[in-house]
Amino acid sequence: MTQSDITAGNGEEQPRPTTTGHDGPPVTGPIPDGGPVGGETPATDGTGDPAEAGATGTPGAQRRILVVEDDPTILDAISVRLTAEGFLVQTASDGPAAVDAAGGFQPDVMVLDVMLPGFDGLEVCRRVQAQRPVPVLMLTARDDETDMLVGLGVGADDYMTKPFSMRELVARTHALLRRVERAAAAATAPRPGGVRLGDLEIDRAQRRVRAGGKDVHLTPTEFDLLMRLARSPRAVLTREQLLADVWDWADASGTRTVDSHVKALRRKIGAERIRTVHGVGYALEAAPGTTVIADGS
Repeated sequence: MTQSDITAGNGEEQPRPTTTGHDGPPVTGPIPDGGPVGGETPATDGTGDPAEAGATGTPGAQRRILVVEDDPTILDAISVRLTAEGFLVQTASDGPAAVDAAGGFQPDVMVLDVMLPGFDGLEVCRRVQAQRPVPVLMLTARDDETDMLVGLGVGADDYMTKPFSMRELVARTHALLRRVERAAAAATAPRPGGVRLGDLEIDRAQRRVRAGGKDVHLTPTEFDLLMRLARSPRAVLTREQLLADVWDWADASGTRTVDSHVKALRRKIGAERIRTVHGVGYALEAAPGTTVIADGS
């Protein structure tokens, strides 16, 4: 099969958008009920290289992924594809079941739809994150930036808007796992260093931020984004560069993810601290003479 896109739905068949590319000529038509999405070329990590199975490059590495989606067609398609990638997959189709499954399954990553029966994905994210930190890739049927910012505010690390490419979902899942592994390694052997930009203090070793003398709670992704900007104070970094360095996702299709995270970060540390260079990217404002302590890498 050549179906590589998933659409939003309520359990009904949904028309696929016309697609082109190396999978063949343009294809239209409904997604068959319960049919897996397959037939694509191997998933990549955004650099053109095949994405590794699991998080370690070893097939059957059995990293755990909880997929929460109320549309059975989409749920089955994601489950089949991630299982084929070597992940151990568990599924849930409503809010209460998702929270229960997260507590027992202890997933390494959660793929979470926003619109769910029982209670929505935002509430699932809040409750799961209160139990233990879990990287979350949110799926939303609405291309609404407010919804995206709310999702990031309750602890989501990334989001995708339906319809989405299965290839991209797999690559982003791999990227999330790589970032978690890097963060775990940094926690066991933290490097010294940090930044002080006026009353903004970033402590890399403890992954803590203070602004105006008060602690600022950042998600792991927000901290990584801020630290990347702080490594090059006043330098303008493109959205594509930030996407590659922070998300491990070298593809321009995710630049809105960068924009949404920057907006969420501005709300917490102050909008004036991050400068937008229209059509290019972002820069962290700093007074002359501001330096990165230690190696700054």
